[in-house]
Amino acid sequence: VQLQASGGGLVQAGGSLRLSCAASGRTSSALSMGWFRQTAPKGREFVAAITWSGGSTLYGDTVKGRFTISRDNAKNTVFLQMNSLKPEDTAVYYCAAVISWGNVAYTHEGAYNYWGQGTQVTVSS
Repeated sequence: VQLQASGGGLVQAGGSLRLSCAASGRTSSALSMGWFRQTAPKGREFVAAITWSGGSTLYGDTVKGRFTISRDNAKNTVFLQMNSLKPEDTAVYYCAAVISWGNVAYTHEGAYNYWGQGTQVTVSS
């Protein structure tokens, strides 16, 4: 499975961005997907996750109520809609995937074995 993340950029505080993660390769499998972000001080932080069916989602405490994860399985793509962005949301965002026929979403990075290349999100104050 190959993952290609896109949609990052520079935005002012209070603004919005939508990240996309397109999967290719073994996309006929049930891919549970997640988003993580990384900064030098904090390391890698869980942002959001979604089951392969899209029926269940999980969010990190710092993004609840502001970010929404969704997916379009017909296009093998997962999205992260980010609203009310704050300067502390500045990070490199990574999408991740794991084959999960049990329809489970995962918050721990160790659960994922496929990773995208990362996309930079910068929120100015």
